[in-house]
Amino acid sequence: MDTTLSEPPARRTRRRHGPEFRASVIQAASQPGISMAAVALANGLNANMLRKWVAESQAGDPPGARSQSKALATTAASSQAFVPLTLTAPPPAPPGADIRVEVRRGATAVSIAWPTAAADACAQWLRELLR
Repeated sequence: MDTTLSEPPARRTRRRHGPEFRASVIQAASQPGISMAAVALANGLNANMLRKWVAESQAGDPPGARSQSKALATTAASSQAFVPLTLTAPPPAPPGADIRVEVRRGATAVSIAWPTAAADACAQWLRELLR
C-alpha cells in the first residue's frame, strides 16, 4: 500500500505576455492571407485575445493599454466612497387628488378614495386587508 502523498496540482495563473512577443504575433497575424485563428493556435493563444491585440495596435494603443486603463477605471470606481445626495420633496398633490383603491373578493367589490395626505395610513390599511 502506497501512503505517499502526491503534491496537489499547481494553481492556474494568468499568463503574461511581453511586448516583444505581442508585437511578433500581431505582425504575423497582420500578414495578408494568414488566419488569425491559425496564428493564435500556433502560439498557444486564444483567437479572441489576439484579435483584441490586433485591434489595439491598429488603434495606435500600446499592447495591453486598454486592459490596463480598464483595470484602473474599475479600481478608481470601486474605491470611491459613498456620496450622499440631497433629494427634493415631491410636489404636493393637486387639490382633490385621492388614492383610489378597488378591492374585489368573490362577488363583493369595494371602492375607496383615500386622501393623498394620508398615504401612509392607506398603505397600512391595505397591508392589514390583504393578509
